[in-house]
Amino acid sequence: QVQLVESGGGLVQAGGSLRLSCTASVSRSSFSINARGWYRQAPGKQRELVATITSGGSISYADSVKGRFTISRDNAKNTVYLQMNSLKPADTAVYYCNAAGYLYGISPGPFDSWGQGTQVTISS
Repeated sequence: QVQLVESGGGLVQAGGSLRLSCTASVSRSSFSINARGWYRQAPGKQRELVATITSGGSISYADSVKGRFTISRDNAKNTVYLQMNSLKPADTAVYYCNAAGYLYGISPGPFDSWGQGTQVTISS
């Protein structure tokens, strides 16, 4: 299974910035990724889409983050980033990284993996 490791969460004041990173890896196999995304889940709420980027470079954002967040990727590092600017208390949530694609090797097949989540807290 493809593993995703996230980093970069933390506590910042409103108006501040954070950059999240998510690196994909797998042992004894290789993979191709069709799409990667960032989602978030605030206490008592459902998980929601924040931003996605496809292998072809198509990008989409939730309306609530447009103009403030930027998703990007470094294919050589199998890493996707989420640059978050002008942060608001409403952005407080656990942020999850997602990747979907195809796994090659011993047990080939499609995969859809999630990271463990990283807490982002914005103080007012």
